Amino acid sequence: MDAYTYVCRCTFVPSELKMAHIEPKEKHGYHKEDFAFVSLLKDCAKKKDVCKGSQLHSEILKTDLLEKNPYIGSTLISMYAKCGMLATAEKVFEELPFRNVFAWSSLISGYSQQGQNLKALNCFEKMKSEGVTPDVVTFTSIFKACGSICEIEKGKEIHEEIISKGFLEKDIMLGTALVDMYVKFGSLMKAREVLGELCVRNIVSWNALITGHSRQGQCHEALDCLARLLSEGILPDTITFICILKACARTGAIEKGKQIHILSSRGLLRKDIVLGTALVDMYAKCGVLSMARQVLEEIPVRDVVSWSTLITGYTQHGQGQEALNCFERMQSEGLSPDTVTLICILKACGNIRAVSIGEKIHEEIIASGMLGKEDVMLGTALVDMYAKCGALEKAQEVIEELPARDVVSWSVLITGYAQQGRCQEALNCFDRMRNEGLCPDAVTFVCILKACSITGAINIGEQIHNEILRKGFLQKDVMVGNALVDMYAKSGLLSKAREVLEQLPCRDAVSWNSLIAGYAQQRQGHEALVCFEQMQEDGLSPDEVTFLCVLSSCSHSGLLDKTQMLFKNMTRKYGIIPNVDHHNCMVVAFGHAGDFDNAISVIKALPSSDCPEVWLALLGACKKWGNVKLGKLAFDQAVQQDHSYSAAYTLMANIFEAAGMQEDAKKVEAMRLQYAVGMK
Repeated sequence: MDAYTYVCRCTFVPSELKMAHIEPKEKHGYHKEDFAFVSLLKDCAKKKDVCKGSQLHSEILKTDLLEKNPYIGSTLISMYAKCGMLATAEKVFEELPFRNVFAWSSLISGYSQQGQNLKALNCFEKMKSEGVTPDVVTFTSIFKACGSICEIEKGKEIHEEIISKGFLEKDIMLGTALVDMYVKFGSLMKAREVLGELCVRNIVSWNALITGHSRQGQCHEALDCLARLLSEGILPDTITFICILKACARTGAIEKGKQIHILSSRGLLRKDIVLGTALVDMYAKCGVLSMARQVLEEIPVRDVVSWSTLITGYTQHGQGQEALNCFERMQSEGLSPDTVTLICILKACGNIRAVSIGEKIHEEIIASGMLGKEDVMLGTALVDMYAKCGALEKAQEVIEELPARDVVSWSVLITGYAQQGRCQEALNCFDRMRNEGLCPDAVTFVCILKACSITGAINIGEQIHNEILRKGFLQKDVMVGNALVDMYAKSGLLSKAREVLEQLPCRDAVSWNSLIAGYAQQRQGHEALVCFEQMQEDGLSPDEVTFLCVLSSCSHSGLLDKTQMLFKNMTRKYGIIPNVDHHNCMVVAFGHAGDFDNAISVIKALPSSDCPEVWLALLGACKKWGNVKLGKLAFDQAVQQDHSYSAAYTLMANIFEAAGMQEDAKKVEAMRLQYAVGMK
């Protein structure tokens, strides 16, 4: 049996190929079986059918086709490369009796496609050293390799080479590859320049540039590209719309996203689920969840990705129950959740404390065997869900059972313990993590420093501080620096907190707020004011937290004039509307000074008097000054709004006792007990 007969009998030979070779023909010195082999090898590459490709290779070796037709050799190399068998491709290449540009280009293309870009560049240089001149295919592959590993200088050098050869005037694919390379370099101006110089542009070349603008969140520029390609009579495709929608999502450009929705809905939306999902994602990330839901409902065929996109949107915007409802709908449509879906829905469960639903999902995950696949991210999501729900023993149990743990999973558990005030367990987990050979990251350090500040474990905190210094985290992560400032400030070590803050290469509002809060805690109003001024000298504007800290410090330090001035300047100078907590500070300040008229005026200025904390602050002032009448008013208002406010009962009882009104004090205490046991 000759080669032609063999390949024509193969079941995977396209019928049109058989028809084309009924009559013996020769072309350019090659025989009909040459073209049959080439076509079949390409088919194997397309289908990733290396088994049949290897069979063809064996049959080719029985002939002298490799010696006669170099194109067969290059096609073999390409087939093996596209099937991921680069070692075999290399072997075929080395065994070729002669290697022309097609063989070299096939190998370079294979390296590039499989992510071995340095090998592609080395192969390119070796090819030229052997006197083989690259062609358009070679340059197209090498631009891809340069872009993937950001070989900017090499890319520019090759760009100059193809200009000198005049290749850009002949091949649009090469021009597109060049645009794509500069896009990957982040050089969008250069990419735009190259695109403008191309003799012919198509949708692929425009999409390459639009993709770059999308990745950098340049929605306006992406839309400008859309307008220009339309002016050239080029119709946008699904990729065009998806890229622009991603840019809109990143920048929150909802109005522009709506415009793209109108354009894309003319036929494409109803037949392209990927485009539909991109629209859902855009609306979800922009917070327009009703439209995201509407688009999803309009997609003729929904898949797990489109549902997961909407679930993610609801979760990210704090609508955990809606996320759960979507999860149920998705399952009712016969779709099984993937890892992304499960991670997101577990987060939703954690956010709304839906531990029972989380447990059910946990059982389904175990039954599916997904945790056995060493999916650390899914395991971490389970730990996080249980931790947020306060089920820390269950979270600990999950992490113990994970086939693989990383620093993120441990950090999640440490955070859970710290937030629940179980700081010794947090410290124990920190030690366990390091004993497993895992190095803490910035998040871990922030969490463990918080635990140290809550427990007052300042000695351990200082040890961690030394570790942070050794590993250079203080110089590269402001969050870690802020956590250190906060720990020392809350421990009353304000000079140490100040020292750390001054060592930070970059300070932000959080850095200063932590220090100011420390001075407020120690009632050092003057020092807090100094920090307030220095913060602004750093070029930072105070925020709501800053004002709360400095107002609290000044009010408790008896600095009434300073407190009044700061409160007025919040809106006048800084444009910040005071909230209940800021008003509370003013009530404390006026109450401390015995100025009850102004204290009442502050309370009346609130949008709503339904603020038991401000009445409690007034009640505290009444205790100090023995104001029974106003104290009774403040007490009535506080317990009317929140009858469980035990501090209000205690303060009122103390006021009555100080005034010699023992019977009234006993009545208040009886009321407290009645509410405590649920009799009222």
